[in-house]
Amino acid sequence: MAKRRGNQEGSIYKRKGGLWCVQVSLDNHRLTQYFKTRREAREWLTKILEQIQVGQSIESGRISLADFLGKWLDSSRPSLRHKTWVQYHQICRDHILPNLGEVRLMDLRPDQIQGLYDSKIECNVSTNTVRILHAVLHRSLEQAVRWGMIDRNPAKAVIRPKPCRKEIQTLNSHQARQFLIAAQGSRYEALYYLAITTGLRAGELLGLKWDDLDWTKGNLHVQRQVQRLPGSGLALLEPKSAAGRRVVVLGQTMMTVLDEHYNKQDRLRAFAGERWQEHGMIFTSQTGTCLDHRNVYREFKEILRKAGLPDIRFHDLRHTAATLMLQEGIHPKIVQERLGHAQIYMTMDTYSHVLPAMQDKAAKKMDELIAPIQEVVKAVNLQDS
Repeated sequence: MAKRRGNQEGSIYKRKGGLWCVQVSLDNHRLTQYFKTRREAREWLTKILEQIQVGQSIESGRISLADFLGKWLDSSRPSLRHKTWVQYHQICRDHILPNLGEVRLMDLRPDQIQGLYDSKIECNVSTNTVRILHAVLHRSLEQAVRWGMIDRNPAKAVIRPKPCRKEIQTLNSHQARQFLIAAQGSRYEALYYLAITTGLRAGELLGLKWDDLDWTKGNLHVQRQVQRLPGSGLALLEPKSAAGRRVVVLGQTMMTVLDEHYNKQDRLRAFAGERWQEHGMIFTSQTGTCLDHRNVYREFKEILRKAGLPDIRFHDLRHTAATLMLQEGIHPKIVQERLGHAQIYMTMDTYSHVLPAMQDKAAKKMDELIAPIQEVVKAVNLQDS
């Protein structure tokens, strides 16, 4: 017969079926759990009593991972970008809940999380998706620790998969010129010029307003981006990071291209008449509204095909810009700032393929430095002989 215990105490006894039963009472609530061995029962009882001692409620012992993640998603929604929240919700729905949703939050173990990651990799789920899955679990369980629902984060003891580095595709300088020649007369001609000379992201390019451009100094202020939100359409959003809000200096040729684009937009505005909606955007639809990425991508692919160029992504124009800048000897710190990378290591790690060429240039420059010395040494030796 089970021995009765007081509040915040527990009891262990063996049932007729052979399982060991543990019961813990706190504030008129009772938590019951079953185990195959007495040792497992004692370990679990010790664990939950320790958690109660540090302020965790009996309810935190009952809650499943599924219920907790639902609560966490609701509470984190105001602090996350809408697109990020949707991604986290999908990760929970498609990957975490079907596998671990019924596990009690306090019973979640590192080996269960590791098993989930391994099974996803075996099922050919991309490494990037599994890394996002880890980020969701780690972040949510860290919040559970702060809320006092668990005493430690089991995701910290798990090995996440290494990122799978994709080979970057870029246009060389000749191909970049060839592309811009093929884009002559396009509605998006100025956008392509700006993409190749600045390395701005597609969303940043489409989020530019004429007020962001200082015509005198040639300074372009990147302050927002256009994104498509699920169920909401196109929206203007803040840059993802502080480094994303930046000033990019434009050359005179680029300013001339933008001036021509401004005049074209004036004619488009006049043609649209009352249908025109003025938002001050540099790149717009036929009626002045935000330009949809998909329309640009569609024409971009067509230009590549007609010019006989490699079938790259629009985002690869950003990689092209960075690669060309580094190959031309522009300091990596300047490249970092123009791209909006938070840290320079991100720039150098992403574009490490350029380093061998930079090494060759460095070797030639240093060779030019010491060559005159060798000539002097030879001359002196000839005199001595």
